[in-house]
Amino acid sequence: MKKILFFVLLTSYALFANSLPNSMSSTVKEVSNDTIQLSSNIPAGMSGIIIHNYGNGLSAITHTAISLGNGKASVEPYTAIIHKNIPAIQTTVAVADKVIFGNFYNNALLIAPNQRAYQKITQKFKRTWIHPDAFALNFMQKNETSLSLDILHDFAKNNQIGLVLVVTQDRLLIIDPISKVVIGNAALPANLGAPMTPFYARFEQMNLSIFNFSDRQYTPYFQSVAGLK
Repeated sequence: MKKILFFVLLTSYALFANSLPNSMSSTVKEVSNDTIQLSSNIPAGMSGIIIHNYGNGLSAITHTAISLGNGKASVEPYTAIIHKNIPAIQTTVAVADKVIFGNFYNNALLIAPNQRAYQKITQKFKRTWIHPDAFALNFMQKNETSLSLDILHDFAKNNQIGLVLVVTQDRLLIIDPISKVVIGNAALPANLGAPMTPFYARFEQMNLSIFNFSDRQYTPYFQSVAGLK
């Protein structure tokens, strides 16, 4: 019976083993204010970068792009690298600029209810996993008590994370944290185990006294992630 149950769980996870999005490239065909027409259709919600070629082997990232679907994308300032000693690029978006969507999709953060769920999912996907310990410290430093897309956006932008995966009661949400859009989801097997609050991280290995961790009232895990849909 145990072997059968293990096989069912393993098969269930294998069903979505290739469902994570990868990077996609396009080029700018037309420019209209803060919107561009792309040379190809990119799924809505995917974020990326616009690269301008200056010639003589010199190119640079000039903007952030977020796909609107139907071959269009919005354009925003590129703020992933901000330094007072580095001048901001003033180049405007131009036709033929290259656009790479999902440029950091290989870097992913998984928000899971417990260690078992975390290990099962990270073992099934080939990604560079940012351990939730790092996010947990950031979460506590900012005195947060519940997850939000804004929190994930800020952490992802500062740590070059392209995807955030969130385990809900029956689904795996696939979020682009830069656009703050759920760009996919996959079914999960039931009974993943009891959730930690606020989410799985190795809290016992951290010095939590400076964060007054024990004095805070965190939103229960599944209630917290329900607000991300």
